[in-house]
Amino acid sequence: MTTTATVEAHGPIDFVLIEFPSDERQTEAADALFELVEAGTVRLLDLLVVRKYADGTLEIMDLNTLGGEASFSRFVGARSGLLGEDDVDEAGAALGPGTTAALIVYENSWAAPFVAAVRRGGGELVASTRIPASDVMDALDALESTESE
Repeated sequence: MTTTATVEAHGPIDFVLIEFPSDERQTEAADALFELVEAGTVRLLDLLVVRKYADGTLEIMDLNTLGGEASFSRFVGARSGLLGEDDVDEAGAALGPGTTAALIVYENSWAAPFVAAVRRGGGELVASTRIPASDVMDALDALESTESE
């Protein structure tokens, strides 16, 4: 009897810190994240909402108090344990005073079947980088302006 070894694979894991000028302006982003999770595009591993006060102190917000279904409150319990206190402190150092941020760790689950196929074929990732969307948009704008000249 032949057995095929199962190759456990995960998609790439990403971390993002998204700063908002206030607590009230997070709804659209929360809705978009919810749609990505529901579609299976990403798997949410951790989500913390952090407020940085004018004096520089940080507070991890209770997701239960963020304002119902149209906010990050629907992600209560999204805690894998990957984010630690040092991650919160590092995120806080990047935030402006008087802002609120979503600290999110997610798996690009759409990529898991590809990763599994690569691993079954003996392949391995040897390099990876993320190109910021703003860099891509700037490059495309620059190309477009030279083409229209």
